[in-house]
Amino acid sequence: MKEFYSNGKLLLTGEYVVLDGATSLAVPTKYGQNLVIESVEEPVLVWGSFTDEGNCWFEAQFSLPKLRLTSATFNSDEDGNSETIAETLQNMLQEARKLNPNFLQTEKGYFVKTNLTFPKDWGLGSSSTLINNIATWANVNPFDLLWNAFSGSGYDIACAKHNTPIFYTLKDSKPIISEVNFSPTFKDNLFFVYLNQKQNSREGIKRYREKKQLIEREINRISEISKKMISTKSLSEFELYIAEHETIISSIVELPKVKDLLFSDYFGQVKSLGAWGGDFVLATGNQDTPEFFKQKGYTTVIPYKDMIL
Repeated sequence: MKEFYSNGKLLLTGEYVVLDGATSLAVPTKYGQNLVIESVEEPVLVWGSFTDEGNCWFEAQFSLPKLRLTSATFNSDEDGNSETIAETLQNMLQEARKLNPNFLQTEKGYFVKTNLTFPKDWGLGSSSTLINNIATWANVNPFDLLWNAFSGSGYDIACAKHNTPIFYTLKDSKPIISEVNFSPTFKDNLFFVYLNQKQNSREGIKRYREKKQLIEREINRISEISKKMISTKSLSEFELYIAEHETIISSIVELPKVKDLLFSDYFGQVKSLGAWGGDFVLATGNQDTPEFFKQKGYTTVIPYKDMIL
């Protein structure tokens, strides 16, 4: 039996503009996904994907070595169907084989089980953790697998592989990753609030591409904010950087800031993370913060120390 594990992710700074070279602050989460592989005698690949509660939400079977899809079952309330998900998985495995022609070229087969440790609608990286796990299994570069099979900046792949906060920069389409010390003295004043809806990052990226103009100055300023945020010892200064960051991104994507839209009466700062409009936000606050958001119907409020590695 083989087992691989990858960390989930959150992008604290640089959403959207990370695609165009901004230095962004990303953090791996204590939540993630593992991949367990057992050999079987029959030349088939039997795949099962399980939720954090242990429920199987997707099953598929492929014949080996041709990776032909023979069956698929999808159990979820979300939009989608078994064929679409199975084809996406099949494409991922085929791209891994293109990078390593020996991958899954076997007379025997495998039973594969994936296990999320977080609800898959949280947006912490159900896809990126899977890509990184498959890449590790196939012994291929996970960034190549990501960009061959899908798209994106790759910061989520970097988080999957690192156990500390990182600066992530794309330069000439190559990732530059540096581990950083980000353990703010005011971490007890930081909370992650789930907005009760999962955001499609591909749709967010598409909107960004359609809206953005010449933004070199904004990209440079976001990079500066990223660097300042890891060095400040002051919560009030950190909040000023959050507010400025939100203003810059709001002007680029032409969307209202999440605090203006949903939490205008909140006493702290609120920052969108990743594609705007869903998943988690970062809130600064105090012991009253969880109750404030729960009163508004946002019941998933996770302190920084319980979310970030």
